[in-house]
Amino acid sequence: MRLAVAFDHRGVHLREAVLEALAGHDVIDFGTDTDAVRIDYPDKAREVGEAIQRGDAERAVLVCGSGVGATVAACKLTGIRAAICHDSYSAHQGVEHDDMNVLCL
Repeated sequence: MRLAVAFDHRGVHLREAVLEALAGHDVIDFGTDTDAVRIDYPDKAREVGEAIQRGDAERAVLVCGSGVGATVAACKLTGIRAAICHDSYSAHQGVEHDDMNVLCL
């Protein structure tokens, strides 16, 4: 599966764990890799959302400080269905029943 990933300056602390969990998939990495520079989550939401819209990625993982802002920003894009999931059951249900294509953490 081709996945887009992006992290803002607060979400970057989960970067290694997310990338490790996605090992074996084709990952398009929209960064960031440091918390030294402020990165706004709406910009990252747009990057992963547009990758899905273009067909460059099937799904995405978007990580910000709480996941709330990333979810709201991503859902404003046409065809993007984003949700915060804190467990595998919710993530599975979101994909299977709600056609979720962006996981926000």
